[in-house]
Amino acid sequence: MRKRTLAGALAGVGLGLFAGGNAWAESTYNIASIADFTGPYADIMKDMVGARHAVVDWWNDQVGKGLGVRVVIKDYDGRYDAAQIASLWPGIKAELNPIVTLGTGGPDVAALQGRLPTDKVPMIMATAGYGFAWKPDPWIFNPRPTYGHEAGAFYEWFRNARKVTAPLKVAIISSEASPAYVDIHKGADKYAKDHPDKAEIVEIIYTEVQPTDLTTQVQRVLRKGAQLIHIQTNTAAVVATKRALQALGRTDVPIMMSSHNGLIASGKAIGGLKELEGDFEVYGMAVPTEGKTAPHDFEQMLVSKYKAQINWTVATVMGLNQTMVALRAIEATAKKNGADKVTGEAVRNTMLSTPITSEQTFGILPNLTYTNEAPFPLSGLTVNIATVKDGKYTIVADKAPVPTIGKW
Repeated sequence: MRKRTLAGALAGVGLGLFAGGNAWAESTYNIASIADFTGPYADIMKDMVGARHAVVDWWNDQVGKGLGVRVVIKDYDGRYDAAQIASLWPGIKAELNPIVTLGTGGPDVAALQGRLPTDKVPMIMATAGYGFAWKPDPWIFNPRPTYGHEAGAFYEWFRNARKVTAPLKVAIISSEASPAYVDIHKGADKYAKDHPDKAEIVEIIYTEVQPTDLTTQVQRVLRKGAQLIHIQTNTAAVVATKRALQALGRTDVPIMMSSHNGLIASGKAIGGLKELEGDFEVYGMAVPTEGKTAPHDFEQMLVSKYKAQINWTVATVMGLNQTMVALRAIEATAKKNGADKVTGEAVRNTMLSTPITSEQTFGILPNLTYTNEAPFPLSGLTVNIATVKDGKYTIVADKAPVPTIGKW
């Protein structure tokens, strides 16, 4: 993959030199791809990074060529560790001078949110947003609202679906080991405080990053009447919680997951999707079920035409979503400013002034309209919800509205 991107970079430079200033000249720009090949999300990174590279290949061929622009992408292992990412960044900046960076998760935000405005490099995430990054004048952009917003959307949908009239009683499995994990439960707790008639957090259980046995803790929250267990951290927490529920003989209390630790990923970790019958995942992007959809058709095209080494998974959708946002912003910037005038600052200005439609992302994301108020769109966002029903991965709700939550 790296040989291919290097060859692409050399080809772009060579063509520009050969053609001089004529219409065939090509401007080459770099994207830094921060990944996790050795940390807690290494198991999903092949699909996520593979999707990033595949979209770049497609865009260079189908869009960039006509604009006189070529994009080169290079991966760096951040290990999902803020200290590692902070130490890598000066070298990345010096080596690539990237116009965009693709992030993986909370550590990237924690490590770089103070650096990016000075370095004038926007970072595009694939994940939901974070409360600690909810600030004006963003340089980090999320295509989804915060995890708290996504959880709140699910609470409201689930409460209506189950015809619950009292506040929904929720237990949260979390950890204080990552800034993103802390933010997840803070956001959900803020939703409950803003909407006391709709949700009550009966307990936030703090565990190690990858717990093995949570039977005692799960039994405790069940005694408190928990109707839903909320886990937006990782697959290990889902497996430990599900095993606890099975040991306690409880099949009536579902688990709600996010994208990076969703049904397919957690199903593989626990030994089969059927183990998660009746559980749910929620996020503001396409659900990778096997039905014929515009996002699935796009992914299949990448596999057949561009030889993408990816599976149709949530991790793939995450890689597709952030890279598509980055490239559509680069595209709009080149059209507005010229192929030779695409900078990180110009791309960021484009994102704050030019909406990205759902059609431009082949339905992978809803319509996105960024403002200077937050790193994610503050209105018009929706979520999709999937479950396992009769052993099959199934969409149960699409375009469920995201509720309003105050900042925390």
